[in-house]
Amino acid sequence: MQSNLCSFLIAPDFSRQEYVQITPRSAHWDYLNFAARQMKHGKLWHFETHENELALVVLGGICEVTSNIGKWTDVGRRPNVFAGMPYTLYLPPETRFTVEAKSEHLDIAYGWCVAKEAHPARLVEPAEVQVEIRGGGNVTRQINKMIPPGFPSSRLVVVEVYTPSGNWSSYPPHKHDEHIVDKQGNVLEADLEEVYFYKIDRPDGFAYQRIYTPNRKIDELLMARDSHLVLSPQGYHPVVAAPGYNCYYLNILAGSAQSLAATDDPDHTWVKETWKEKDPRVPLVSLEME
Repeated sequence: MQSNLCSFLIAPDFSRQEYVQITPRSAHWDYLNFAARQMKHGKLWHFETHENELALVVLGGICEVTSNIGKWTDVGRRPNVFAGMPYTLYLPPETRFTVEAKSEHLDIAYGWCVAKEAHPARLVEPAEVQVEIRGGGNVTRQINKMIPPGFPSSRLVVVEVYTPSGNWSSYPPHKHDEHIVDKQGNVLEADLEEVYFYKIDRPDGFAYQRIYTPNRKIDELLMARDSHLVLSPQGYHPVVAAPGYNCYYLNILAGSAQSLAATDDPDHTWVKETWKEKDPRVPLVSLEME
């Protein structure tokens, strides 16, 4: 993985339908593409995966997806990410598809990368999403696992993370920038490229994300606002939500393995021993609220 990244943070450009976008070339890494798009009712978007697999997450609204391998209607339900659980559509290589907005407003995000092998298309509905309440105390957060390790995909992993006001997540700081296996071939750490795509529940809200390597060759502190994209090419990358503002981010990852194997910063692993109770504010979203 290359490390001469031009910019870790990309702000949205809402003058364009595709208001955020990166490619391996623009990100100076090897695999992962990402974009987000807003569409009005009746508008169409056409795309072809070619040699890539692709995951499309409905952030808000409802759409219909028509392709050469199938059709999916009424994809999506929540008006925004803070109002319910996600719909995620996984599409294999050599898929030609069209997304049509079926609600007044549609907000979608999608990540794609070159696939090592083909897997069947699959729509992951809200009831199928695995929910984990991770951490404890002021490090409690909600993880929605749409395409977790073990899902039939080639490289892609997709999760949503909800961090309550004032809480930390991706903590203790962890990294996944080396491919390390044990003698039995088990992946102890995967070399993964990762995006953090943010949504904040109030217009003035923000979060901070630090990205740093053990040798401090990289040591950046970034302020992320609504619809900002943060790139994590290497190093540790913890997040904290500003008090008063609930924070959401969509993680899409791709790399050396379809895995989330990571290594914690040894200076901070001790904090896990202090976690006694879960923050009662989580889960922030659930099936029951829809």
